[in-house]
Amino acid sequence: MTTERISPPVRAGERETLRAFLDFHRATLTMKAEGLSDEDLRRRSMPPSTLTLLGLVRHMAEVERTWFRRVINGEDIPLVWSAEGDYQAAYDPDGSTGAEAFAVWQEEVAHARRIEQQAPSLDVTGYQPRWGEHVSLRLVMHHLIHEYARHNGHADFLREGIDGTVGA
Repeated sequence: MTTERISPPVRAGERETLRAFLDFHRATLTMKAEGLSDEDLRRRSMPPSTLTLLGLVRHMAEVERTWFRRVINGEDIPLVWSAEGDYQAAYDPDGSTGAEAFAVWQEEVAHARRIEQQAPSLDVTGYQPRWGEHVSLRLVMHHLIHEYARHNGHADFLREGIDGTVGA
């Protein structure tokens, strides 16, 4: 399977542009993991780091869940991989499979898209308890683009270390 990654528009409104950049980065993460076995997805980067592609996918599922469902939608739900609220738990790929991680991530992306599309504007706010602030959907979308861009850079290096594949 080959992931279709659509380039963001060069002339569009703010919301359409944010949505397109977020989807572009979501597709990039998928591309970085395409064709890899669970063993490859669990392969750690260089010591002392324990970062893996599988851990990144799990982490991004938590990020999508937290920012869209918990913050913007106000849902009182736990993290996926930690009932104690430990965001670091998602990075641990032990006992997880690529199929499971991607299924959870895709489910959270679907929730995020629904929440964003149903919001009347980017000015909708939700409460981010870790910051003690109300934040706008606009900020959340910018934050997720930043989060994906940063982690897709990590995914680039991880993939290159696995099989030499570089670039997007």
